Amino acid sequence: MVRVTTPRIAPLDPDALGPEAQKVMGNFKGETPLNIFRTLAQHPDLLRRWLVFANHVLGKSSLAPRPRELAILRIGWLCRSAYEWGQHVEIGRDCGLTDADIQALKAGPEAGHWGEEEQWLLRAVDELYLDAHISDRTWNALAARWSTQQLMDLVFTVGQYNLVSMALNSFGVQPEPGLPAMAD
Repeated sequence: MVRVTTPRIAPLDPDALGPEAQKVMGNFKGETPLNIFRTLAQHPDLLRRWLVFANHVLGKSSLAPRPRELAILRIGWLCRSAYEWGQHVEIGRDCGLTDADIQALKAGPEAGHWGEEEQWLLRAVDELYLDAHISDRTWNALAARWSTQQLMDLVFTVGQYNLVSMALNSFGVQPEPGLPAMAD
């Protein structure tokens, strides 16, 4: 599968961010905003509205950090999103994922690495990716462990990162230097 290796939509230079984009992204305290934000700043209204949802999924959902990052990394892997993979390997490590966890994500729920709950979680991600639907078997297994809000947040997390992966891959957003690569 061929990927875009140069930006189709160039990230704005930090000095070129308009007042609306600067307001939306807040104060980066001397740090350069990430390529995803500088690219989406080409459409400030979209960036502003998307950030509300993205902030819920990443920081305010009912999913604990570990299952959230397992879901994000799995959908990033399935979508072959080098940008999401690299960013979330780092975030996942901060949430306690090990290198063995990260490697096993590439093989998915049948890797032989996962406990029962994480197998069901990863099955749900794979089913959403392949069929846009969680099977009854997988749903019931997760519903026996998780609240309704957690189930809803899982679906929206996978959907959010599927969407973002499509955008990043299509726009040609390049990973920041030094991020983990998406090696097969």
